[in-house]
Amino acid sequence: MAADSKTERSERAEVSAVPLYQQVMDDLKGEIARGVYPAGSRIPAEMELAKSYGVGRITVRRAIEELSRAGYLHRQQGRGTFVCAPKLKRKIVQKGDVQSFSEGCAANDMVAGARLVSRTVVAATHEDAAFFGVEPGCELIVVERVRTADGVPVMLENNAFVLADHPYLQTLADKDLADNSIFSLVAEHSGRAPLKSDPCTVEIALADAQAAPLLEVPVGEPLFYMEGYFTDADERPLLLGRQKIVGSRYVFDI
Repeated sequence: MAADSKTERSERAEVSAVPLYQQVMDDLKGEIARGVYPAGSRIPAEMELAKSYGVGRITVRRAIEELSRAGYLHRQQGRGTFVCAPKLKRKIVQKGDVQSFSEGCAANDMVAGARLVSRTVVAATHEDAAFFGVEPGCELIVVERVRTADGVPVMLENNAFVLADHPYLQTLADKDLADNSIFSLVAEHSGRAPLKSDPCTVEIALADAQAAPLLEVPVGEPLFYMEGYFTDADERPLLLGRQKIVGSRYVFDI
């Protein structure tokens, strides 16, 4: 933002209903969005920003703290404040227009990635069996992967399928499950694709000792935990998805 514009904003502060720190926040968010401060770059020091905006250092500090809480900035002790990687925006309500993670990345001009963590066969619980319309104890195959956007871990996904309906998921090479959309793989091998996820729930969970290193966050970091029940065009149960999502790297479009 031009210096004279910042000065004018400061002069209008007394008559503006918007708090000064909010005005600084909005300006910084705009400059981040325009690439003035690209992802990974360090923003100017508090004193420098305060002088540039014509406000007090406390005002700038409040703006930076709010932007850090919102996931736009992060402080590094002794090094300064840096711009976080852009957030991935993806639809959460998906009825008739399911958007895969890969499609969500493409819509945000990001490169989607996937790293296989595990592939296991488990016995269906009563709850899972009721959704799939199978007997409890029926074999399900669960594919667990870390999904990345521009190389940054965004979510740990667990997708469960009835093994008898999707035996190829057990025989595919590990490389086939890396950096691919599992929706596309399933459609390619079975001719079925998810059409809607209903119900779909989101709650808060904490990163445990298993998820934290995979997502590159501290143990105890708040995560979104999303559970979706996906059906195909014939309203047949297709997959059960459970995802742990880094909130600071993700935006839900409701």
